[in-house]
Amino acid sequence: MPGPAISIRDVASRAGVSVGTVSNVLNRPDIVAAGTRTRVLAAISELGFVPNDAARQLRRGRGRTLGLVVLDVANPFFTDVARGVEDATSAVGMPVIFCNSDGDAAKERAYLDLLEEQRVQGVLITPVDDASERLMRLRERGVLVILLDHRSRRPDICSVSVDDRLGGTLALRHLIDAGHRRIAFVGGPQHLEQVRDRYAGAVRALAEAGLPEGQLRRFDTPSLTVAAGRDAAARMLGTPRTSRVTAVFCANDLLALGVLQGLTRQQVRVPDDIALVGYDDIEFAAAAAVPLSSVRQPRQRLGHTAATLLLDEAANPGTHRHRQVVFDPELVVRESSQESRNQRSGA
Repeated sequence: MPGPAISIRDVASRAGVSVGTVSNVLNRPDIVAAGTRTRVLAAISELGFVPNDAARQLRRGRGRTLGLVVLDVANPFFTDVARGVEDATSAVGMPVIFCNSDGDAAKERAYLDLLEEQRVQGVLITPVDDASERLMRLRERGVLVILLDHRSRRPDICSVSVDDRLGGTLALRHLIDAGHRRIAFVGGPQHLEQVRDRYAGAVRALAEAGLPEGQLRRFDTPSLTVAAGRDAAARMLGTPRTSRVTAVFCANDLLALGVLQGLTRQQVRVPDDIALVGYDDIEFAAAAAVPLSSVRQPRQRLGHTAATLLLDEAANPGTHRHRQVVFDPELVVRESSQESRNQRSGA
């Protein structure tokens, strides 16, 4: 039978120091004299002492886990973001609790309560809305918070996001340059900052081209899903053919794939009849029946950068510098919006 577990008291006795000194060697070695530290480490090695990391973390009031809260786990964009988070955290042996808010504020609050009960060290979150009050309460209780795919308006909270206004401008500018004047924006719900910013960027492109905002017809959706995209396509095709839009910009690729399905089922040709641009450039965009033009976000890099910032804040609370990292998106043009034989300059 194995003997009794070696305790920190056994180490202190072997090294001829106090229990507190052994604890300092384990947790704050820089404050222990070099000779004493060497003696304690030798005792640890001789006795085969293994620190109880879980117990030490609980005494500090937090565990060695992180929480990741995203808007929609079914969206491949967030799957790629989560992969970036996991790449960073697995390198330091820190597991991640993955939570899906479904874009529901009440569900998000419930997950934040659960993560606080689990004493996670920090939370990476794409909030449903601003959610600042609940997140501030987490911070006050010692939980680190990093905003992911959402820009922080506070200098004391890190965030990692993409310039979605620029992304919206790139998409609309591309369609305008191709000669389109009757253009639709498909996206929602409007309380999501990403949707609002992508629409605002599209409006900016219209202004740059000397076109009124009314040129951009909005088809609001209750969610950013394929089904919502199909419904938007049906509404779009319900308008008279003579005044129908000739191009569509969708707030994400899932919507764009739904619009593509809805159009093709009604024998509407993409891009000959209606050009189409999505957002995110998920893997399925290039593999669609008509390869989808899309505004690309650095998905895994978003997650990896956010996790790295959180780990740095956890390891270096005194010297950590809060940052609001903003990446630039890029437009990837594929068949769904390439200029067809039909010229639409007079549309």
